[in-house]
Amino acid sequence: MKFIVSSSLLLRQCQAISGVLQSSNALPILDDFLFVIGKSELTLSGSDLETTMTVKLPIESKTEGKIAVPARILLDTLKTFSEQPLTFSIDDKTFAIEISSDYGKYKIAGHNGDDFPKMPEMSGGKNLEMPASTLVNAINRTVFATGNDEIRPVMNGVFFQLAKDSITFVATDAHRLVKYTRKDVHADVAGSFILPKKPLNLLKNFAGTEDSRVQITYNDSNAFFKFDNFELICRLIEGKYPNYEAVIPKENPNQLTADRIALLNSIRRVSLFSNKTTHQVRLKMAGSELHISAEDLDYSNAASERLTCSFTGEDMEIGFNARFLVDMLQNLDTTEVMIEMSAPNRAGLLVPTTAETKVNEGILMLVMPVMLNA
Repeated sequence: MKFIVSSSLLLRQCQAISGVLQSSNALPILDDFLFVIGKSELTLSGSDLETTMTVKLPIESKTEGKIAVPARILLDTLKTFSEQPLTFSIDDKTFAIEISSDYGKYKIAGHNGDDFPKMPEMSGGKNLEMPASTLVNAINRTVFATGNDEIRPVMNGVFFQLAKDSITFVATDAHRLVKYTRKDVHADVAGSFILPKKPLNLLKNFAGTEDSRVQITYNDSNAFFKFDNFELICRLIEGKYPNYEAVIPKENPNQLTADRIALLNSIRRVSLFSNKTTHQVRLKMAGSELHISAEDLDYSNAASERLTCSFTGEDMEIGFNARFLVDMLQNLDTTEVMIEMSAPNRAGLLVPTTAETKVNEGILMLVMPVMLNA
């Protein structure tokens, strides 16, 4: 087998799918990229058994076949080349690979492409389609709130809830929750699935560069994403997602409205002086002022700031984990943010203000309080 390919194009596509590879694998073949060579197209794949990514790129070839190429040495070699054509010559019997460049020749020991895991068949799947930008936006809004709990694996991914008039994306780790809804995207058939964190981050990284539409097919065990020359198939998380609607408080008479960036920066500064275990910051609301404070009694550190805000309801004091608040405020894109609360021991809700609520987009972020010290 023999083919010619652009060095920079091959490097770019290898890097795009290299995120699926793991540092240690039970099967040595998973340290490789699979090259499926066609007459004018190379199909490049990487897999960790749970997730497989595939990309197609143009080549010049008169032969067809497949070969597994060690990923690390290939990537490291490609990074050293300036843009030029590379010629790959492959021995069909020994799977030895010789790469010829303008500078010289390089030999790599390849492996039998038939030993590479096969992609699962998507039988009996349901389909939907959405803009790539919508999917990336949904992932960015939710993936940070997923958990890392081996006991409750359903919380380690994002819940896709598909309806005929909307799609809702939910993530929670039991301490915080994000619910992101799009009414301009819908499914022909209602359904749901839980997508793991790794494929979510892979989709976020390479779908964001494509101005295209994503075709999604899913069944009980796998989800398949296709757009332009990329494909990703992954195993879904099995299990029933918790009833997230039940934990969202409905009555929240105390409402704080503040400039999002000012609040974010204030919490960042004050939290530097908080307890390193709880990361607790204290929010005290009275009239049109918000007092933000933190202290670390072990080291006698303390900080407090005062922020102008709009507050309706009874004066109150509540504690939150500063890291959770920072994550949430960073992942909102509004000028102002509203925090809705009912009591110091009940969850707080972060939502856009009424003026900044978008027609086809809804987002709600929930954060559990931290018990205040006396």
